[in-house]
Amino acid sequence: MSASSLPPHQKRTAPYGSWSSPITSDVVSGAGKTLGGTAVDSLGRLFWLESRPTESGRSVIVKASDADEDEATDVTPKEFSVRTVANEYGGGDFCISGDTVIYSNYEDQRLYKQFIDSRESPPVALTPDFGGPLIGFADGVVDKRFDRYITIREDRRESCSKSVTTIVSVELNDSIIQDPKVLVSGNDFYAFPRLDPEGKKMAWIEWSHPNMPWDRSQLWVGYISDNGDIYKRVCVAGADPSIIESPTEPKWSSEGELFFVTDRNLGFWNIHRWVESDNKVLPVYSLEAEFTRPAWVYGINSYDIINDKSNLVACSYRQKGKSYLGILDKNKNTLSILETPFTDLRNITSGVNCLYVEGASSVHPLSIVKLTLDDQATRVVDFKIVWSSSPTSSKYESYFSSPEFIEFPTEVPGENAYAYYYPPTNPMYQANQDERPPLLLDSHGGPTDEARGILNLSIQFWTSRGWAYVDVNYGGSSGYGRQFRERLLKKWGIVDVDDCRSCANYLVNCGKADDERLCITGCSAGGYTTLSALAFKKTFKAGASLFGVADVKLLKEQITKFESCYIDNLVGSERDFIERNPINHADQFSCPIILFQGLDDMIVNPEQARKIYKALKSKGLPVALVEYEGEQHGFRMAENIKFTLEQQMVFFARLVGHFKVADEFTPIKIDNFD
Repeated sequence: MSASSLPPHQKRTAPYGSWSSPITSDVVSGAGKTLGGTAVDSLGRLFWLESRPTESGRSVIVKASDADEDEATDVTPKEFSVRTVANEYGGGDFCISGDTVIYSNYEDQRLYKQFIDSRESPPVALTPDFGGPLIGFADGVVDKRFDRYITIREDRRESCSKSVTTIVSVELNDSIIQDPKVLVSGNDFYAFPRLDPEGKKMAWIEWSHPNMPWDRSQLWVGYISDNGDIYKRVCVAGADPSIIESPTEPKWSSEGELFFVTDRNLGFWNIHRWVESDNKVLPVYSLEAEFTRPAWVYGINSYDIINDKSNLVACSYRQKGKSYLGILDKNKNTLSILETPFTDLRNITSGVNCLYVEGASSVHPLSIVKLTLDDQATRVVDFKIVWSSSPTSSKYESYFSSPEFIEFPTEVPGENAYAYYYPPTNPMYQANQDERPPLLLDSHGGPTDEARGILNLSIQFWTSRGWAYVDVNYGGSSGYGRQFRERLLKKWGIVDVDDCRSCANYLVNCGKADDERLCITGCSAGGYTTLSALAFKKTFKAGASLFGVADVKLLKEQITKFESCYIDNLVGSERDFIERNPINHADQFSCPIILFQGLDDMIVNPEQARKIYKALKSKGLPVALVEYEGEQHGFRMAENIKFTLEQQMVFFARLVGHFKVADEFTPIKIDNFD
């Protein structure tokens, strides 16, 4: 269904929030495919990992078609799902080498090897069966010199809070399954094991408590002996305590030169290179922009060295809310910008005379695009979308609300924060001129994450029905450099809450939102910001917490090792844990709240949602709790994504909206209201 925008005098006048829209909850839940990375094999064929809500969140490796008219084909057998839960958030789930793919299977977390083009050869296990998903693997590379797979291993046999992470090698000879051999150990965390072209050197990233990888980390290079052991190590970056930096994403060129990203000196992640002869680090190009993002997951690939042109680096960077695609020439120290319709760019994979780029914009959903460059690699000569998370979304384009990037003042004089504001948009409807729209403010998770202003049909579900929507990058968000990110240290529950309030008030003062219909929502850490805003401030009139943190003290006690010190860094002292814990201040809540929680969540225990639900119910506030069997941290099943969206909307409409939703949603029972 499509519609052109009618002139104002022909539009139907109806209250904000009551408009009908073809962007239904079924459309949203069916368009929620996500990407888990891309890879190119030796023949130049493209592969990607996609998660499918319509298959209960199963993740499948897909091979692109060889011809334009052919369809892509699934590589992963139906009884398998490719996903690692190393560090709980996973990433780096698979690796392509020759005619073989190696991947982690979700159910048992074992590594498997499978021939790509042979459907008759079933996947073969490479790692032992430990009686359950107790050991996870991620972010691996094939070592052809020794016919082995070098990867990160997380051993959770003792407990998730005391897991042991190492770099190990796994034999690729499938005749005997052996315990992996430990190559590097002793630190708390490792990532990005990367071999040089000859297989004689390996680079990796490591870090230790109390740091997260974006706080402080180290880049090491180890020299590999003739028996496959590492006999000598050099710390390339991160060893000097006077230099605050977090190196990441090491990558070797075909000539054996090591590139990586670090934020030394500028406080922004820029691409650097290592001069091995002098053990020096030199910037390839300096810019106050972020050339990577926080390593919440393994396998990030923000740049790639162009095949057959080892002096050219294809990269993306983020600056003031927008991504740019560029080509760095390390010999000339120049950066050439490539024109694409995308405003948001993620991973980049170099193909045969092309680049495969993950990107999106305000009208393009998350996509993989094939970019063919000219001979000098300075200009795009062909742009072709290979994969789309929502291939039919363009038919709703006349209903899309375009995000407005805003910079607004915070409560700290001289400090601003950022957001994307989406106005209510529907070609068939308008509201009375004297009415201001209800506003839903989204506080993103992480909290070291970033709202990115791209097409999200979930947001358009709201705006096409007459809601204003704002996605806030509060202090602590990524994308704006280290200084902005570190505003949240020791101030989680203060800076983020104040910035969300400041953003809502700014929009009210601009006439873009109704101050009596301000609602807030958030997932995970964004749920903590939501609950804190509702407990400690009176700006918002209702809220929704999706697998959100209600008890930060309990979170600290139950969190996995990866984040166990992160909570201390964000909150501070024991007194701060008490004062900024929403569950401790149930008496201060004064408005309706709806909670959604997965029962298999290993990060935010379901008990958190139950505790806040019971406290608010006892207080007499309107409250509802929805629990999902089989869901973990983040909802992956289409039916649950759909139900969550519907129930948030009808909850807000009934409690604070003063309008009737056009859709026939059946509301769940609200305690202390129905």
